[in-house]
Amino acid sequence: MSQATIWLVEDETSIADTLIYTLQQEGFSVRAFDRGLPVLDAAHQERPDLAILDVGLPDINGFELCRRLLADYPDLPLLFLTARSEEVDRLIGLEIGADDYIAKPFSPREVCARVRTVLRRLQKQRQALAGSALRIGLFEFNEMAAQISWCQQPLQLTRYEYLLLKTFLQWPGRVFSRQQLMDLVWSSAEESFDRTVDTHIKTLRAKLRVINPDLSPINTHRGLGYSLGVN
Repeated sequence: MSQATIWLVEDETSIADTLIYTLQQEGFSVRAFDRGLPVLDAAHQERPDLAILDVGLPDINGFELCRRLLADYPDLPLLFLTARSEEVDRLIGLEIGADDYIAKPFSPREVCARVRTVLRRLQKQRQALAGSALRIGLFEFNEMAAQISWCQQPLQLTRYEYLLLKTFLQWPGRVFSRQQLMDLVWSSAEESFDRTVDTHIKTLRAKLRVINPDLSPINTHRGLGYSLGVN
């Protein structure tokens, strides 16, 4: 847990500096943002172990930032920091998926304690779910934890990358047309567009290649679609 990476999204410099120092003293790696939109850009490349979000950001509401992060990473632990302590705001934050809600002013040590509590709870949940994983070739698929590993390395997948790979793992070797994958993975036309499947296949292959550049388990069948080879 001491090596966990925390993303702190806070536009008040004095608060951010204090929290960064305290979290680092507690052994965490911290990446700080003073705006919300750069967080969404960064999340396309990597994901933290936990994110601390200020509600009152200058460019995007913290609740909306939370929703958009959880759309890509449903199991991402999130804590809110806010000057608004009204019950309705606290309930909104928790109902959209946050793990905790801390009203300003607060003790930096309390924030660290809350972070450790959330990460410890998540670690126990993952350990409890570990026995549910299925091995399919070099993949390990834990549907209960919404986690897929490749060559013993956990994959950091967006929502649709995960659903696409999950579909392949449920029918290894089966050839899916683009339209079949669109129907199975994307729930509505508004969420999809031309070449959606090809784009996500490309990003999936790139993430698999980073872990093992010598293997390419997603096969292209020209004129037919795609399949997953697991042997």
